[in-house]
Amino acid sequence: MVSYAHAAVVTRRRFAWPLVVMTLLAGSAVAAENVAPPPVAVAARLADDGETAKLSFDLSGPVEASAHAMADPDRIVVDLAEVNFQLDPAVGRPAPKRSDSIVRAFRFGLFGPGKSRVVIDLARPACVANVKTTPIARGSAPSRLAIELKRCEASAFASAARAAAASEASAPASNDEAATTPASGLPVIVIDPGHGGVDGGAYGVGGAVEKTIVYDYALELERRLEARNRFKVVLTRHGDEFVSLEDRVRIAREANASLFISIHADMLGEADVSGATIYTCSERASDAQAARIAERENAADKAAGIEQKAQAAGVADILFDLKRRETRAYAHIFSRGVVDELKGAARLNRNPERSAGFLVLKAPDFPSVLVELGYLSNAQDVQAMNSPTWRAKTASAMANAIDRFFAAAQGDGETAPKAPDAVAASDKASAAAAASPGNPGPAGQGAGARTP
Repeated sequence: MVSYAHAAVVTRRRFAWPLVVMTLLAGSAVAAENVAPPPVAVAARLADDGETAKLSFDLSGPVEASAHAMADPDRIVVDLAEVNFQLDPAVGRPAPKRSDSIVRAFRFGLFGPGKSRVVIDLARPACVANVKTTPIARGSAPSRLAIELKRCEASAFASAARAAAASEASAPASNDEAATTPASGLPVIVIDPGHGGVDGGAYGVGGAVEKTIVYDYALELERRLEARNRFKVVLTRHGDEFVSLEDRVRIAREANASLFISIHADMLGEADVSGATIYTCSERASDAQAARIAERENAADKAAGIEQKAQAAGVADILFDLKRRETRAYAHIFSRGVVDELKGAARLNRNPERSAGFLVLKAPDFPSVLVELGYLSNAQDVQAMNSPTWRAKTASAMANAIDRFFAAAQGDGETAPKAPDAVAASDKASAAAAASPGNPGPAGQGAGARTP
C-alpha cells in the first residue's frame, strides 16, 4: 500500500521536471532576445573636394571600425562589425562631380560571420585621416560612421599599403574551415552563386544586381535537384555573404564534389549581346570577350578588398597537369549537354560554348563549368532572369543536363562519362569555329566582340 505522503512526493517530482525544463527554455529565450541585432545603415553620403573626402554612414547604433590602404588597384578597406546595409548599392557609384575627385566608387556588405566591410576605390592616392563613430544626437543610439581621407603622395600611399600587407601577413591564420560533407553515396553537385556580400558583382539595367540574381537561380536549381533524390547538393554561399574564390574551390573539395557549377550574369558594353553562355577552363581564351569576362571574374577578391594568393609552383602544377585533361574532357561533355537542354528553355548566346582561364574552374579534382545566365546589359535578359517562371524552366533544364551527365556515368560504372578523345575533339571544334567567318578570333584579336 502506497502512503499519501509518498504519493505526494512522487507527484511533486513529476511536476517539478516540466517546471525545470520550462524555466531553462524561458532563460534561453531571454538570452536570445538579449542578443542585439546588428546596426542598420539607412543612409550614405560622400563629400569630395579633391583634397579631402568624407564618406559617412548613418547607423541605428555605434560600431567599431578600422581602415587600411591596399594597392593594385588603389583602395581603402574599412573593416567593421556586422552592419545590416539597407541601402541601394547604386549609392556607391555616384556620377563624378569633378575631375580631381579622390573617390571613384565604394561598395559595402557582409564580409564574414559577424563582419562587414566597406571598400573605397580611389581615383588618386589618398591616405586615411580618421575613422570614427559618433552619436547623431547627444545621448542617442543612432550614430554616424565617418571615414575621412586626405590626398597624399603616391609614395605615402604605397608605404601605407605595404605596412598593411605586412601586418596582415603576420596575423595568425584563421581556423575557420568548412565542414567536410559526409559521403552519402550520391554524386555531389556544388552550386556556386557568384559574388555576394561586399562584392556585388555586375550592376545592370533597372538596378539589377548580379549577386542577387545568381543566388535566386542557385536556390531554384538546388530545389530542382533535391526533388529528384539522386544528388547531394552543396551551395558555396548561403545568403548575401562574401566567399573568396579560393574558399569556393575549397568548399567543393571538402564536399567531395562530383561536379562544380558556378553561376554568373555579367555586364557588357554592348546592349545587344544576350543569351546564356557556358564556359569551361582553358589556358588560352576562346575569344577576346571570354578573356575580358574571365579577367573581371578573377578580380572578384580584389573587389572585396583581399589579396589573391599566388599558387605555389611545382607540386600544385604537377597535380593539375595529371588530372586536368580528364576533368576538362568531362567539363566539355557537360557543357554540351547543358546547351542541348537549354535550347528549348532559354535564349542562348550566338556562341554558347566558350572557354577561358577562370580561377574558380581550375581545380583538377572535378569537372567545372561557369554558366553565364545572361547579360545584365541587355534589358530582355534582365527581365527573363528576374522572372520566377524563367528560373523554374531553365533550372529544370539544367537539372536534366545533370541527370543525363551522371546517367551516362552510371551506365559505365564510373563517376563521370568516359571520354578519352573529348579534349582533342573539342580543340578541333574550337579551332574550326574560330576559323569560320563571323566568329570571334582568339583572345587579343578582338574580332566579333559585339556578337560573342
